[in-house]
Amino acid sequence: MRRCCLVVLAILLPPVAAHAEGSLLDRGEALLQKGSSSGANLSTGDIASGLKEALKVGTGRVVDTLGRVDGFAKSKDVHIPLPAALHTVQGALKKVGMSKMADDLELRLNRAAEAALPKAKQLFWNAIAAMSLDDARAIYNGPKDAATQYFKNKMSVPLANDMRPIVDRSLAEVGAVKSYEQMMARYKSIPLVPDAKADLTNYTLDKAIDAAFLYLGREEAAIRQDPAKQTTALLRKVFGH
Repeated sequence: MRRCCLVVLAILLPPVAAHAEGSLLDRGEALLQKGSSSGANLSTGDIASGLKEALKVGTGRVVDTLGRVDGFAKSKDVHIPLPAALHTVQGALKKVGMSKMADDLELRLNRAAEAALPKAKQLFWNAIAAMSLDDARAIYNGPKDAATQYFKNKMSVPLANDMRPIVDRSLAEVGAVKSYEQMMARYKSIPLVPDAKADLTNYTLDKAIDAAFLYLGREEAAIRQDPAKQTTALLRKVFGH
């Protein structure tokens, strides 16, 4: 298989004198070796900086995509449903013709996530800057979302702690807290319903962070593979080969 590839490469090359360039197979071999070692000359520092730059640029694009009206609400893959703990409430309200209260709360949870992400962008960037990329070359040579997964594993907990107050405020600002209180009051007025409650802040926070990492992984893959996405000199240096 490798010999076939070498022959194809050699055939595609412009003709030159045999004594100057060697055999067709030798020329094909040289091209393959050059391509396979294209990242070998990058320093670990270059690679680490490039990975951080990819995450920073990718995060900016994620915020632009999700942190706008309907970024979550009309997304097919990160729309935030009601917490499972409120499904009983939703079902009971539907039976008495009040399902719109649950629908309203669901929409406001999505609005809170949309409002929180732009406010939290700097937190993401600070966390990226603080990352230790001792395994930079392994991450660079790893799967197309390797840097995102490393970031997620290392920084999810401190990032969530910093984002929690932002999400909490966003829930209040978009009216989700008030909507929840009104819905629960109506639910509790129905005879013989079981107790139910939900932690809206932690639930919305977890969904927002999961969505951000999902989209960030896609952005990282695009930056690695698509020259059009390599929008800075550093990205072109590290991934442009």
